[in-house]
Amino acid sequence: MIKLFFIVIILALLPTKGIAADIFPAKSIASYWIDNSSGVGLSGLTFCDQLITISPKESEKIYRINLYDQGATLESHLNFSSLPPPRRGETNNVSHFVMDLLRPKSAMRFGGVCCRDNGTFVLSERYHRVAHVEEGGRSTWLHDKWSAVLRHMGYHLKYNNGGEGIVEVGNSLWIAMEREPRGLLKIGTNGEFQVFSLPSVAELDFRGHPENLRGLDYHDGALFTLESNAHAVCRRALPSLQAEWCLVYREVEESPEHAYEVSRLGGMGSGVAVNNQGVFVVFNNNNISRARDPLDRRARLLHLAFPDGKQ
Repeated sequence: MIKLFFIVIILALLPTKGIAADIFPAKSIASYWIDNSSGVGLSGLTFCDQLITISPKESEKIYRINLYDQGATLESHLNFSSLPPPRRGETNNVSHFVMDLLRPKSAMRFGGVCCRDNGTFVLSERYHRVAHVEEGGRSTWLHDKWSAVLRHMGYHLKYNNGGEGIVEVGNSLWIAMEREPRGLLKIGTNGEFQVFSLPSVAELDFRGHPENLRGLDYHDGALFTLESNAHAVCRRALPSLQAEWCLVYREVEESPEHAYEVSRLGGMGSGVAVNNQGVFVVFNNNNISRARDPLDRRARLLHLAFPDGKQ
C-alpha cells in the first residue's frame, strides 16, 4: 500500500477554454543539419555548458551537439553503465504486452535529459522512470513512488506516450507527460510529488492533433514548454504555469529549406533548450529524408530569437 505521507497530488483547477497569451512568429537566427546524426534519432535537449541530447534508440549513451560557424556535429559525450530494466506496472492492454515482447527489455527509449552539478538525469519514456548518471558513467534509477498513482489518474496509459522532457528547478524535477492527457509532474527531494494540468493557450492551433508536451527547460525564472503539435515554445510563469508568450515556428519548420518528406512523422520538435542567446529546438526526423535531398537523413536544430523585448 502506498504511504500517502510520501505523496502530494495537486490537480490545477483550470478553465476548459484556453487562456490568452502573446503569440509571436518565430524568427530563425540559425538552422543546422547535424552531421553524424543520420539514423540516431534525437529526443531531449539541455545546456550543460554545451548542448546535450539523448537518443530513444541508444540506452547507454549521452550525446553532445557541437556548433560551428558552418554547421553542427553530433558526438558521443558520455557512455554510461547499463541500467537493469525496471519493473513495469501491471497492464491489461494486450497490445502493450505484445509490443513489450517484441522490443528488448534493455531498450529504454530515452525521451529527456537535464544536467545537475554531479551528473545528468535521463528520462525513460518506455518505463516512466528517471535515472541519474554520474560524471564517471555510473547510472542508477531514482526511486519510483508515482507511476502507479499516475496510471490510476489516467496518465501513461498509452504505449511510449509518457515522459518526454525533464528539467531540474531548484531541488525539484519537472517531467512533461506528453499527451492524452498531457500534464506536468513535479518531484521533490524526498520523493513527494505534485501533478499539474497545463493551461491551454487560446491562440495556439494544434490543427486537430492532441495538445502535447515534448520538452521542458527553465530559464530566467520561467518554465519553457515545447508544444510540438502546435509548432510552439511557450514561456510559462511559475507557479501558475500560465503562458506569458509563445513562439510559433511552423513557418520555419515547414519552409522548403527545412522540411522533411513526411513532416509530422519526420519533423516534430523533440527537445528544447533556452539560454540568453535564444531558444533551441531539436527535431527527431525518425531517419526520414529532407524534402530537398532524399539522401540526407540528418536531424535538424533550430536557433530561434526571443520575441522583441522578451526573454
